[in-house]
Amino acid sequence: MRRIWRSRKALKGVTQWILDWGLPMVACLIVLYVYAVRAESPSAVYRVFTLIDAPKHVLLWVASLIGWLLVPAIIGGFAGHVIAERISRVKAISTSTLFQQRRLRQRLRLPGLIDDLRSYFHGSLAQQGFVDAWVRVAHRNDWTRAQDHWEVVIRDTMSTQQYAHLDRHECLRQAQNTSRMTLLVTARTAGTCIVCERRR
Repeated sequence: MRRIWRSRKALKGVTQWILDWGLPMVACLIVLYVYAVRAESPSAVYRVFTLIDAPKHVLLWVASLIGWLLVPAIIGGFAGHVIAERISRVKAISTSTLFQQRRLRQRLRLPGLIDDLRSYFHGSLAQQGFVDAWVRVAHRNDWTRAQDHWEVVIRDTMSTQQYAHLDRHECLRQAQNTSRMTLLVTARTAGTCIVCERRR
């Protein structure tokens, strides 16, 4: 119940920030974009705003300046908000919860194993979709490398503080569910693997 309350509070804070700052900034950008497009093509405005090309018109200079100031500020603000929420969530975990003794049944139960991706091939539709994106798209049908990188991601995810208060089986289950959703997005949108990118 406390987690639901915390997530609602965080969502309310993000919504309030969007209403206070996000909507006026978006309105100004739309007006600027419309006027700049009248002087140039939409692709030229986009390339100037993202600092790919140099501006050639007065309105494009304004778009370039706003892009230079605003885009890093938005990315930095969002990243700072996410990091602050994560730190506050970890601090909210009590010491008694973090260091509680495991029950006898939990001690005798064997550790769980990270899922073998080959079992997903004939699994549910969600598992098949994940395997298609993670193995076929992100790893070009290299099952061995895909399995290895999948285990690396699960290991790193389980080592984070947000899973510290969980039982080892629940930790593994939540880490795999979270990683599947995250990796599916990166594999489908960018067609890449974060482990491959880091190891280059």
